[in-house]
Amino acid sequence: MADLTPRQIVQELDRYIVGQDAAKRAVAVAIRNRWRRQQLPPDLRKDVTPKNIILIGPTGVGKTEIARRLAQLVGAPFLKIEATKYTEVGYHGRDVESMVRDVTEIAVGMVRQEQRKKVETQAKEKVTERLLDLLLPKSNVWDADNPEENERRQRTRDKMKARLEAGELEDKAVELNVEQKAVPVQIFSNIGMEQMDVDFQNMFERIMPKQAQQRQIPLKEARRILLEQEAEALIDRQVVMEKAVELVENQGIIFLDELDKICGPQSTHGPDVSRQGVQRDLLPVVEGTTVNTRYGPVRTDHVLFIAAGAFHASKPSDLMPELQGRFPIRVELTDLKREDFLRILTEPKHSLTKQYAALLETEGVQLEFSKDGIEELAETAFRVNQETQNIGARRLHTILERVVEDISYQAPDIAEKRVVIDRAYVNGRLAEILKKEDLSRFIL
Repeated sequence: MADLTPRQIVQELDRYIVGQDAAKRAVAVAIRNRWRRQQLPPDLRKDVTPKNIILIGPTGVGKTEIARRLAQLVGAPFLKIEATKYTEVGYHGRDVESMVRDVTEIAVGMVRQEQRKKVETQAKEKVTERLLDLLLPKSNVWDADNPEENERRQRTRDKMKARLEAGELEDKAVELNVEQKAVPVQIFSNIGMEQMDVDFQNMFERIMPKQAQQRQIPLKEARRILLEQEAEALIDRQVVMEKAVELVENQGIIFLDELDKICGPQSTHGPDVSRQGVQRDLLPVVEGTTVNTRYGPVRTDHVLFIAAGAFHASKPSDLMPELQGRFPIRVELTDLKREDFLRILTEPKHSLTKQYAALLETEGVQLEFSKDGIEELAETAFRVNQETQNIGARRLHTILERVVEDISYQAPDIAEKRVVIDRAYVNGRLAEILKKEDLSRFIL
């Protein structure tokens, strides 16, 4: 993070997302402020809270993609979740605290992967020895009264080890005890497991006897299973749990999508458990509270929350005033114009045109998009969005899929291995659809 300035973060996001400079600047500053906070004296550091962000804009303009790419860039535990999944505590459904448990699980996976890399060399050495024991079971038995026999066995073992390391025995079958994964025990049918403080699932797994089955498997498969076992045995679970909790508390990012769906006028009939109720429950989590997880208590004071919503039928001011105050930064994302569609098709590192060309190249078909073909695709996507429901950049997926449908279908058998998508080709594929009055029946 010390090397990533806000300008560099924006430049990195530009490789994948077109436009939306205001949103990119806002998230870049928020991420840099985390690094700045870590440089402060401890007594001041604890009082500096993250400035949460609301991204406001129609669907398909890049809200989710900005948050996802940002998390990948900084290596932070990242959770994307829809606000509509939650209900008020005490009602059937998920409570908002489960999002903290979910992001902690993600952090544990990240830390475990990191720890696994540290012990990989040691684990591989242990696996080699165990594989030699499987291949030469008698070579592991030493006779104190017969040094010559011991020496002969060691030479045989060394020769086998050389063959093993040279990859000559990968397909040889070995007999291995493989543990069967326990079937999850369902305890309560209408209470989510995340709502239970005691980790009953793990408890039952420890109580239930582990079932092992003797199997004949190729040596390369045995190596993978043994490496998993040895690495797991070498990893310190307590260190993993402590580091994961620390990572979530200082670096965690929760992307709360569809926030506009839980705001609106207060219900006049019965309890409003999925709107106002969720907002009330969300407030302490965003404000800073302690959530009990299976890895220990997690404080949310410094977790960064990025909320997003289209806010077509509502506006941010419809949220509870207390919750509004917890999202001080509001960024409005703009609708995509014709030029934006053109840039989306050509500029990003893995643009859609590059993806389709790479997919068809696996069949030996060389797919080329001419300049006027790309312009026609962008123009069509923009026009369809204007005339029907505006679904942003996702419209390009539906248009492009229709354009290359025939080529994709015939690719393995086609004689002409070079295909050029130009304006005429695009018009030919989309002409019938564009004639129809109700486009939404034919294009998503």
